[in-house]
Amino acid sequence: VMHDGIADEGHLQDVLHVAAGFLGDRLGQVVDRLAHGLGHLDLAARLGLKDGRTLLASGNIVFRGDARTPAQLERAFEDAARKRLDLETQFFVRTTKEWRAVIAGNPFPKDAKARPGHVVLMCLKDAPDRAAVTALEQAIKGREVVHASGRHAYFVYPDGIGNSRLTMAIVEKNLGTRGTA
Repeated sequence: VMHDGIADEGHLQDVLHVAAGFLGDRLGQVVDRLAHGLGHLDLAARLGLKDGRTLLASGNIVFRGDARTPAQLERAFEDAARKRLDLETQFFVRTTKEWRAVIAGNPFPKDAKARPGHVVLMCLKDAPDRAAVTALEQAIKGREVVHASGRHAYFVYPDGIGNSRLTMAIVEKNLGTRGTA
């Protein structure tokens, strides 16, 4: 979840992504709790964030925030999930400004236009250094291509994601940070 100045009542509009993939064998418990009103929209409201709404079934919510930094909001959500849901997970916060920059900075615009289902953006918890990106590039065994920029990594899967051996575990291990796509 990150901040971006929006001219609407001085609030910030943020996007939050719950990294459900990190839940492992506790996913059933979490889904049950989310279904009973203890989900991330509830957490957002309890944290004082306004106008929360979900985006499809993606695990993302959009809301109007406050003056807290993205890192502060991530910690607040993680603490709230731990206390209210007994759940250890990570949240990724991005501002409207950052989302616009991510879209404008896509290094694979031709691929995105021709085969949008083969291009993936991964939000990262921390920005990897160049050595980590090089390690990931060397770990790729297929035709996949990666480009990292700050706390984001763009991937092209020319042969399709379902046929790829480039897994989240390989990406996170080599980049040395968590991510969500």
